[in-house]
Amino acid sequence: MAKELKELTSRSEDYSQWYLDLVIKAELAENSAVRGCMVIKPYGYAIWEKMQRQLDDMFKET
Repeated sequence: MAKELKELTSRSEDYSQWYLDLVIKAELAENSAVRGCMVIKPYGYAIWEKMQRQLDDMFKET
């Protein structure tokens, strides 16, 4: 199920594929058995939590 990436797709060539390649290569998430879904890995979830915290703080300031 896991696909081994040799190199990233060029961002200027295909932005969407570049983003997916980057997420997989950085081990932030991986494809799941359910088509169209990804499983967020620990580093990816940590980034998500930090983003949420920052957004919450910004919303509370306004």
